[in-house]
Amino acid sequence: MSDPRDLFDLTGRVACVTGASAGLGQRAAIALAAAGAKVVGVARRADALNGWAAETGANAAVVAADLSKRDQIADIAAQVAAPFGAPDIVVHAAGINTREAADDVTDAGWDVTMNLNLAAPFFLSQALVPAMKAKGWGRIVNFASLQTTRAFPGGIAYGASKAGIGQLTRAMAEAWSKDGVTANAIGPGFFPTELTGPVFADPERAARNAAQTCVGRNGALSDIDGPLLFLCSDASSYVTGQILMVDGGFTAK
Repeated sequence: MSDPRDLFDLTGRVACVTGASAGLGQRAAIALAAAGAKVVGVARRADALNGWAAETGANAAVVAADLSKRDQIADIAAQVAAPFGAPDIVVHAAGINTREAADDVTDAGWDVTMNLNLAAPFFLSQALVPAMKAKGWGRIVNFASLQTTRAFPGGIAYGASKAGIGQLTRAMAEAWSKDGVTANAIGPGFFPTELTGPVFADPERAARNAAQTCVGRNGALSDIDGPLLFLCSDASSYVTGQILMVDGGFTAK
């Protein structure tokens, strides 16, 4: 029997991570590079991307771009493939939460949420999948949310986009897994990121969220590493169309 640890080795793989400038996206980029992958980080903020790339070294490249602009997706996909070749892995961690109450949702807020959180993962994957099919191996990892299945105040647009991610993940799996391209999603609980800044700025609210979990705490960025590497590697070759909740048991209670 070969060493089971080899199942998680990403040496020789190329990964694209959106939202790599901060938070869980940047943590995903760090974890994939540590596992041996060459990683292209995509985000709007070039300075933050360049900081991550400088720390990571020769196996990191950056593409500064706005994924919410759908007419730019094809060009972004071409830029992503330029440094190391077409990606084997794409992790869609970029996202926005406008936190508009239902009565206050604007056209602009709705559109940017749907474009970045839901449309970009599909259209960027659609552009990258042909090269994965040609190799007979690919991994798509979307980012779902507690709001994929639960309603939170001020989250009607965000929640709708993340519920869409659940079905998008299943539909991607149905469409592409027969060609060796699996599609799964990670559903994070409460982690300290820019997106959840308003939550952690309220200590009482953060404590209530921690108490809602089965393990009794909110997430640490390192908690995403294992689940992510599982879904991005050979270890998950017979897993597709699934949402893995990494939430300390929040959705189990």
